[in-house]
Amino acid sequence: MNRATVRTNKNARQATYRQGWNEGYRYGGCLAVMEQTPVAEPPKGDLRILYVQQGFESVDHGIIRALRALAGELEVSSPGEMLQKAEQTHPDLVLVMNALHVFPAEHSEHIDLLRSRGIITAVWFVDDPYFTDRSLPVARHYDYVFTHELSCVSFYREGGCSEVHYLPLAADSEMFAPMEAPRSYQSDVCFIGSGFWNRIALFDELAPYLSSKKVKIIGGLWNRLQQQGLLGPHIREGWVEPEEARIYYNGAKIVINMHRPTEAGQDNANSANLSGLSINPRTYEIAACGTLQISDVREDLQRYYRPGYDIETFGSAEELKQKIQYYLAHEQERVEIAWRSLWTTRERHTYNDRVARMLAIVN
Repeated sequence: MNRATVRTNKNARQATYRQGWNEGYRYGGCLAVMEQTPVAEPPKGDLRILYVQQGFESVDHGIIRALRALAGELEVSSPGEMLQKAEQTHPDLVLVMNALHVFPAEHSEHIDLLRSRGIITAVWFVDDPYFTDRSLPVARHYDYVFTHELSCVSFYREGGCSEVHYLPLAADSEMFAPMEAPRSYQSDVCFIGSGFWNRIALFDELAPYLSSKKVKIIGGLWNRLQQQGLLGPHIREGWVEPEEARIYYNGAKIVINMHRPTEAGQDNANSANLSGLSINPRTYEIAACGTLQISDVREDLQRYYRPGYDIETFGSAEELKQKIQYYLAHEQERVEIAWRSLWTTRERHTYNDRVARMLAIVN
């Protein structure tokens, strides 16, 4: 074996050791944060609640856990069996998640029937403002309307809903949490989500830079990219379950978060062209994994995280590139921001908090 080969092998071993040490250091710090931020158990109420799940596992799972802690009694239903379950269990409150996509055509009539029997009904829209053409007609049938999107509060009120409340999303601290990721899930930069056109434009512009990094892009519609030759090898097309998304987040040094566009068009049913002011659930979920997140900016971001302290932000492809370069070269700063993001999320952004706030309004 010649000297060049020996030197190459030695450098490879050192790089592997360094990577393993860095990952262990990040994870160890995350465990320390978790020990100091136990998720508080709120006081239990006496409401009998029927929760009708949408099928968004990353949201449903966290809400169901919170409701079990907060409700006097809890039943969980699919959209199709809601009326039957309500007749069997006689709840005080029927809480419906999103009421779109998978709900039967008769859903609004069933809600009217439940209200006529004195049952309180509430819906929490978590797809706003992307499907407001469909959500407003549904919203009018409920006693209480909750939306995670600031721009939709006045929209629903002006559309005839009397009780409308802004309620942001959160992270399921059990489903999204720090872990040690296998080598196959590790990356310098990771993005999970569909290839909406604003994201396509960003990644096409960054392709020459990202192609030389260890990058993972996971989701659908990425065949829209012009730079397939550069980024194609880094793309995994298709849906990824939340449990696997957690592994990708934990395996990444940096996770990019870019919100989808809101304009009416082929990807949205938002003819009112309501703007997107509020952060998506992915913001909380990435942070709950103790990973550095670089996100585009929405108006209410600074209500929940502090740019430069527990999250990073970008306003252009060039700024994102510069920040990726910086944090890949500054390991300590990167993990410290990631630890603070985990701390903030566990203290302030759990579904126990959100559900408690909702029940305080409807009870």
